[in-house]
Formats: sequence, structure tokens, C-alpha cells
Amino acid sequence: MLLPKRFHRHALPGTPRGVGLIDVRGAVSRRDGRGRAIRARFLVDTGAVYSVLPKRVWHALGLGTERTAEFSLADGSSISRGVSECRFTIAGMTATSPVVLGEADEGPLLGAVTLETLGLMVNPLNRKVYPMRLTLGALPA
Repeated sequence: MLLPKRFHRHALPGTPRGVGLIDVRGAVSRRDGRGRAIRARFLVDTGAVYSVLPKRVWHALGLGTERTAEFSLADGSSISRGVSECRFTIAGMTATSPVVLGEADEGPLLGAVTLETLGLMVNPLNRKVYPMRLTLGALPA
């Protein structure tokens, strides 16, 4: 879900302050690791497939549209946005992941693909991010 920045530091209307909102500090950089990393505070949204960077961040990293995708919004409408890829560092883990090139009024958002790529999971009870126990499946011989 794409939320304007004003929702990122406050409770959503009609909810007690901070209920259900999880945020984490991290950094983003170019996929190739060149240049400086930019620190950000991400709203964690496990219902969002991809992560989102506001325009000032992706522009400063020199990211551009690699492909375009259509996204459904909570109100049922859809929008088309550019998608790129960058390197995320969160909770000591680093990996590259797709990222939606957001507008200027959208805050940093951490989606499910990035969380899984980093090997992280969310505990909604204490609103913290932890390393995930990774498993591999095997076919019977």
C-alpha cells in the first residue's frame, strides 16, 4: 500500500497511536554497491509485495525505471509505477530487491519480497523484525 508520509509517523485515523505499525531503520544503495548508502526509516508492510522509495531517495541513488508495473491500491484503484532494483541493508542483512519508484509525498516502505530476500520476518506482537529460519525442501529419493 502506498501511504503519504504523514501516515508514517502517526497512528492511522481511528486507531490508538502506533497500533499495528512497524518500522525499521535501514539503508539503501545502488545494486552494484557503488556510491553512498542512504539511511531511511521504513514502514513495514507485509501486505505490500514490493518496497517503495520516495523520489528524493531513488533520485539521489541514481535509480531509474527498469520496467513498469501496475499496482492495486486499498481503495480499489490502480496505478502504474516504475520499478528498479537496489541494495537494502536492514538488521545486519544485505540483499538486492525490486523497488517501486515512489512519488515525492510517499514515505519509505518495506514490502514482503524485500523482507524474504533479506531472510527477515516480522513479529506483530512486539513489532520487531527477526532473522527467519530458512528451510529447503527436498524431494523423496
